[in-house]
Amino acid sequence: MQQWNTNLREQVKIRTKQLEKLNEQRVSNFINLVHEIKTPLTLVKNYMDEYIVKNLKSEELDIIKGGVDKLVRDVVNLFDVNRFAKGIGVYNHNEITDFSIILGQDIIFFEHYSALKKITCKKDIEDNIFIKADSNAINRVINNIIENAIKYSTEGDTITVSLNGVEDKILFIVEDTGIGIAPENQRKVFEPYYQISHKTTSLQGMGLGLPIVKKIVDSLKGDISIKSNPSLTRGTKVVITLNRYILQMPDSPNKNSKRLDSMMYNLFNYDLNERTYDKEKKTILLIEDSKSMLRFLFNKLSDKYNVLYAFDGVGALKLLKEKTPTPDLILSDIMMDKIDGFNFAKAITDQDMFNYIPIIFLTAKASPSDMLDGYNSGAIDFIRKPFSFTLLSLKIENILNTIARQHQAMINQTLSRFGYKNNSHQNNYIEFDKISKLYKLTNREKEIAALLKQGKSYKQIAETLYISEKTVNKHIQNTFEKTDSSNKIELINKLFSTSL
Repeated sequence: MQQWNTNLREQVKIRTKQLEKLNEQRVSNFINLVHEIKTPLTLVKNYMDEYIVKNLKSEELDIIKGGVDKLVRDVVNLFDVNRFAKGIGVYNHNEITDFSIILGQDIIFFEHYSALKKITCKKDIEDNIFIKADSNAINRVINNIIENAIKYSTEGDTITVSLNGVEDKILFIVEDTGIGIAPENQRKVFEPYYQISHKTTSLQGMGLGLPIVKKIVDSLKGDISIKSNPSLTRGTKVVITLNRYILQMPDSPNKNSKRLDSMMYNLFNYDLNERTYDKEKKTILLIEDSKSMLRFLFNKLSDKYNVLYAFDGVGALKLLKEKTPTPDLILSDIMMDKIDGFNFAKAITDQDMFNYIPIIFLTAKASPSDMLDGYNSGAIDFIRKPFSFTLLSLKIENILNTIARQHQAMINQTLSRFGYKNNSHQNNYIEFDKISKLYKLTNREKEIAALLKQGKSYKQIAETLYISEKTVNKHIQNTFEKTDSSNKIELINKLFSTSL
């Protein structure tokens, strides 16, 4: 038995080493892949910066630059995490840095960014707080911690940033009233690539910001702690304790740091200028929680369509119930807060008023299982990010044209069923069809209303449409409510401006 246990332990050790080697190889391959990206990305960034300097700036170029800068930052984070893991030094902590001035410079950007998100940003920065540390490392700590606080806060929340000296220590504290971090996740957030699950949102990052902050704090022999319990109250408090440096003559502290352009990607004005409704155009409902993507699609689609928009499923459902006209097509992201794309699609599929509207999912979440869930929820297509807008535009146009042909075929069939053959009757029916859309009547409600206009009784309507009288009565009551009618005569007068 003892021999068997010994052999088992040896086998476990061998297998563990094999798995560790395999994991190291995967990480190495991944880092090599990222390394291959560095050269073309560096060229793109530099040529873009040069082009912007030589030419007039534009909002489109700023957004492109912001996207490139974010990619550069992600690549830098990947390499830094790998260097930290191998014990290779990243920063030179021999310089003396003015923490107060660097934080004061950075907070200006964060105050503006917070204002755009309608978040209150408060500050309490004590002057003359010095530290023996690389100024770029301090800037990175500041950016990551405050940016996270803003990222996971919503409209109406408050963020408080403070920097104070307590005897020989520095206390850098960032406190927010956002969604919080569960106690069981507070140690894990400092592990590379770990992400707190936000399945219904697009808040997932690469999981590298906090691990880098932790490595920097450790290299400065400091401490970082998280205080948060969302089950009791909203908010997170991050406390970083570092060793204070007392300035001596002839010390010359560094008051500047190299910016990583981390905030530039988020500081654009994403307000949308809604266009005047054009009754000759089809209407698209756009649901997207990324403001940059929403603005891009809104501007591109608005030239050809009326575009309604919402930032999540809750806002979209509210818009459908309150706004007219009903959209002809819905273009939706999947990963959204409150109600994700799948649940939104299921919600409108259960409603007769909206279940005929085609839904296209535009998302990076497009694995075979995701696509199966999407089709089961009622979507008719998936378009993966990154995507070609030309392809998206053609798909939208083809779907809307197909629906228009099907709709005309349905009108022709209905006219034939009711015996309307001449053009005058057909034109009148088309006018009735437009009025019905304004009241958001379903196809069945339109059929019953047309038969009521002919003077048919509930029983005759039931026999004509092969449904029960109870169902006929239910549909008529729904039609009364939608048109705010109290009887059949009032209903007919509202729906039929000309005789069929």
